[in-house]
Amino acid sequence: MLLDIDGVIRDVGGSYRRALAETVHHYSGWRPEPGTIDSLKAEGRWNNDWEASLELLRRHRLESLPDFAALVGVFSGFYFGGDPAGDPAQWQGFIGDEPLLVDAAFFTALEQAGIAWGFVSGAEPPSARYVLERRLGLNDPPLIAMGDAPDKPDPAGLLQLAGELLQRHGGGALGPCGPPIAYLGDTVADVQTVLNARAACPDQAFVSLGVAPPHLHGSAARAHYENQLHQAGADAVLEHTTAAVQHLEDLLAELAS
Repeated sequence: MLLDIDGVIRDVGGSYRRALAETVHHYSGWRPEPGTIDSLKAEGRWNNDWEASLELLRRHRLESLPDFAALVGVFSGFYFGGDPAGDPAQWQGFIGDEPLLVDAAFFTALEQAGIAWGFVSGAEPPSARYVLERRLGLNDPPLIAMGDAPDKPDPAGLLQLAGELLQRHGGGALGPCGPPIAYLGDTVADVQTVLNARAACPDQAFVSLGVAPPHLHGSAARAHYENQLHQAGADAVLEHTTAAVQHLEDLLAELAS
């Protein structure tokens, strides 16, 4: 099983998404609402929050768009509030406000069910390692992060890590004899990544699992968002990330029967 990080492992409504909104506000004086960001993400093209920030500025018809490198610096200032390559203890940004959506026991449960796991995320490597290693206590977790592979929905990162996990756990190579590869994400781009993986490797079984991001839980907009994931091609949309263990156990039992 491969998992996204943002919206799946941690709640980034008050961090990455807030940094996106504040970056747009910094340049334009306009602060996009969460629903505006959700609508942009639903297009399946804006997994990278730096590019999403620039696109919102473009659609807001900002007279002069900022230099991309300068925008990245502003975004990182909001999100990290310090040197991304430096000591996390010195970070003063929004990254300090990210509730966890799972605990270490979740990964123990996956292992006990015979399910190998890893992460394919568009998060910056320091941010991804911080939540996985420091906060969850995972030891050298299998990870593809920003810069390790093309941005989703390009399936290269998913295919790379899936192949590595199969070899590491004695499952051979991707193909008709391999076990199903599930990917759990919270955006249309995550679903499209799985669809693109199927097109690139049609003999391998892939399963697309979706989950609504936490800021929509308890909201009337959640059902609409989940329907968008279904319409994009998700095989199942889960109530919470932790439901993935039982879902995959049921899937494996069905395949074995």
